[in-house]
Amino acid sequence: MSVRSQLCEACGIKDLTFCSSLQGTEHDRLRQMLTHVQFDPHSTIFHEAEDADYVFNVTSGSVKLYKLLGDGRRQITGFLFPGDFLGLALNTTYSYTAEAIEPVTACRFPREKLEKLFDEFPRLEKRMLGMAVDELAAAQDQMLLLGRKTAKEKVASFLLMLARRQEHRGEESDTIQVPMSRSDIADYLGLTIETVSRTLTQLRKEATITLKDNRHIEAVGIDMLEDLAEGL
Repeated sequence: MSVRSQLCEACGIKDLTFCSSLQGTEHDRLRQMLTHVQFDPHSTIFHEAEDADYVFNVTSGSVKLYKLLGDGRRQITGFLFPGDFLGLALNTTYSYTAEAIEPVTACRFPREKLEKLFDEFPRLEKRMLGMAVDELAAAQDQMLLLGRKTAKEKVASFLLMLARRQEHRGEESDTIQVPMSRSDIADYLGLTIETVSRTLTQLRKEATITLKDNRHIEAVGIDMLEDLAEGL
């Protein structure tokens, strides 16, 4: 068995990845073109407007996606976790910058070679389309967050999103992992760092959460976060 095959077989999240629905020859052909890559914390995976030559499937760690506005401000458009696909582009260039928050490993696929497999393996194209739909749904959720929700509703919605993502990966959600900084959270929610910190403190005083440390928040009850996120 090749090193590449061994890494694929040892993948702890293979049921969540791009290749999870593929079988036999489909999986073998896909595996032949992938490269296992690693990124250090704060390193750039790709820049906005670069040629979109590759797509990635995150296998460990977390990634932030952002765009720079004309005045130099940064808008974080999303966070990705193990199992998420990265680098889908309608055009020939990336529409955002992707940066590793913590150590990240990923499977990297040459976009051109991948697209050539679509005609041969329709299931592959269907899987890619499903991931594109998930990405669109995440963008719509963020539009709602940036819209009419209060600061408390935004922060509660964000924590709830992280908890649900952990559940999706088969992890316990009582203790929410928060790998991103308060600054990243603020840029994602359209708030100031001070407002994010103040809101987390308020939720702690209301016994909705327990701040274990900067990277871990214990939810006293997910149902309480759900009510807050809905403005109840």
